[in-house]
Amino acid sequence: MKSIPKFALSTMAVAALIGFGGCSGMSTQDRNTVIGAGAGAVGGSVLTGGSTAGAVGGAAVGGVIGHEISKPKK
Repeated sequence: MKSIPKFALSTMAVAALIGFGGCSGMSTQDRNTVIGAGAGAVGGSVLTGGSTAGAVGGAAVGGVIGHEISKPKK
């Protein structure tokens, strides 16, 4: 397995920080939807061997789960 160069790791860290800053105005439910979609995309891609369809399907399922988990209770 190839190691990730330091500049690539730094670039990913900066991109993550900018992305998290963009979530500051979101509601908890919106934030959980985005987090669920991201996690679902990664999971779907891993389970299907890097397939784009798996990533898209995982993102859709993860987004729905993240949205439903954080719904206000009645």
